[in-house]
Amino acid sequence: MSVLVAGLGNLFCSDDAFGVAVVEELSERSLPDGVEVRDFGIRGIHLAYQLLEPYDLVVLVDTVERGGPPGTVYLIEAEPGGEPGPEVSMDAHDLGPDAVLSLVPRLGGTVGPVVVVGCEPAAVDAGIGLSAAVQDAVGTAAQLVVDLVTGQVAGPASRPGVVEGTL
Repeated sequence: MSVLVAGLGNLFCSDDAFGVAVVEELSERSLPDGVEVRDFGIRGIHLAYQLLEPYDLVVLVDTVERGGPPGTVYLIEAEPGGEPGPEVSMDAHDLGPDAVLSLVPRLGGTVGPVVVVGCEPAAVDAGIGLSAAVQDAVGTAAQLVVDLVTGQVAGPASRPGVVEGTL
């Protein structure tokens, strides 16, 4: 099985660095063969090109604002959207997961199953370092990624603090 785990986020915007922190945590864990863990940071266009490679599963790790308390971890099934607007090409460093996924077909690729492991931020303003609530969620999110890539995902009742939904 070929899996890409992609951490997204900006280290200089406080909680936006969540995806980067989870990827760092995952680098210290044992993962099955075929699982590639990469920090894409703010390089969404690079992620779009990476997704031209065939993967059986793509796990995007990023902050997501869904209105929950800061530190809430979300497991979101992503459905690739429609054609991206012209603004996608204009700001290649600020592509969210939905924009990246919609850009892949424009580049000639197709995207297989994608899930987002996201975290509700407390703040995404200028600053280095995660808030306490988001820092506390890093381990939960890393374990959720491990469960996903090893096929051990259980129902939401067995994952306290994880909310499921769609992108």
